[in-house]
Amino acid sequence: MLCINYINLKSLGEIMDYSNDTHLKSIGYILWIFGFTGSHRFYYGKPISGTIWFFTLGLLFIGWIIDFFLIPSMDRQADFRYRSGNLNYTVAWILLTFLGLFGIHRFYMGKWLTGIAYLLSGGIFGIGYLYDFWTLNDQVSLINSRP
Repeated sequence: MLCINYINLKSLGEIMDYSNDTHLKSIGYILWIFGFTGSHRFYYGKPISGTIWFFTLGLLFIGWIIDFFLIPSMDRQADFRYRSGNLNYTVAWILLTFLGLFGIHRFYMGKWLTGIAYLLSGGIFGIGYLYDFWTLNDQVSLINSRP
């Protein structure tokens, strides 16, 4: 009886050890430093609240302070929601954040035509750059779900 329970608990532990760690808490906290711009919320796939944080300075910094404690749960939600695979979410986000107007993140994702279009037009005049802040997690997840 004891042996059977140990085997069941061991199997349960092995199942729980499997992780789909698509987003990193460390990156979330680094982005939180600039969180009054909503950057950490965009990273964790919350574009509506990210936009609200951007226009209200993190709900007048109050929401920004509260988010310091919410980052672990936002990280878990993103790990459950998005699919890991060949493309790394963190690399895509770093490329988007710092080189997005040049379309480097699109080249990384294998989207060569739109990458060239971003390169020649400054991220399609900034509108495509903003669009990618809203949709990058879904774009990477879709690419990662392909066989």
